[in-house]
Amino acid sequence: MDIKVLGTGCANCKATIALIEQMAQAKGVPVTLGKVEELRDIMGYGVMSTPGVVIDGKVVHAGGIPSRDKIEKWLAAA
Repeated sequence: MDIKVLGTGCANCKATIALIEQMAQAKGVPVTLGKVEELRDIMGYGVMSTPGVVIDGKVVHAGGIPSRDKIEKWLAAA
């Protein structure tokens, strides 16, 4: 599962990365976690508010830290 967190490096973006990483480890789901920090690249995904989350090339979340429930659903679908 390839996950990218879109954001310029703000606190919410860092918290989103940490939360996804922590939950993936707890669930034993192997993920490749990356960051996209260039505004031009973020906008290329059509995301206007960060943090955004892209899983396997598809935008699944934008604007704010995703809930633990939401992340769990993403990981369960892996």
